[in-house]
Amino acid sequence: MATIEITKVNAGQLELLQQIARITFFETFAAVNSEENMQKYLQESFALDKLAAELADPATSFYFACIDGQVVGYLKVNVGPAQTELQDDKALEIERIYVLSAFHGQAVGQRLYEEAMWLAKELGMRYVWLGVWEENPRAIRFYAKNGFVAFDKHIFRLGDDEQTDILMKKMC
Repeated sequence: MATIEITKVNAGQLELLQQIARITFFETFAAVNSEENMQKYLQESFALDKLAAELADPATSFYFACIDGQVVGYLKVNVGPAQTELQDDKALEIERIYVLSAFHGQAVGQRLYEEAMWLAKELGMRYVWLGVWEENPRAIRFYAKNGFVAFDKHIFRLGDDEQTDILMKKMC
């Protein structure tokens, strides 16, 4: 199996971050959402100015997963006020773990997950939490396998579609 290298994303890699974010989100959800909603979400959520602001926020971090120098996935984590929902000072949010579909099954997502858990422990967090779409059984199984349990739900807007995310957490 190839070595998976995890590196922190820097401001000079903004366009590469945008590219991997848009591709992986599209690969994951395009088949089960309208083209209009997908395009609106991709344009708004992964706009360069929005990503630049997130990357500049000290409470948000992005990491690339690379195999043989190629970016094949990424991780976005938030702490404190950058968290999308709970904003607990003793929690770390995994907002995104996405991997190119060609690299599914090669432990890339697992490696990104492990990086997030390591960060949470380094920061002295009590728990890690995330939201996962209720219609994404692959991701739900992944997080359950890694010890996450459901504790609530919230609404995630994709374009004009309101979708339900299951909120899951794991104690550190």
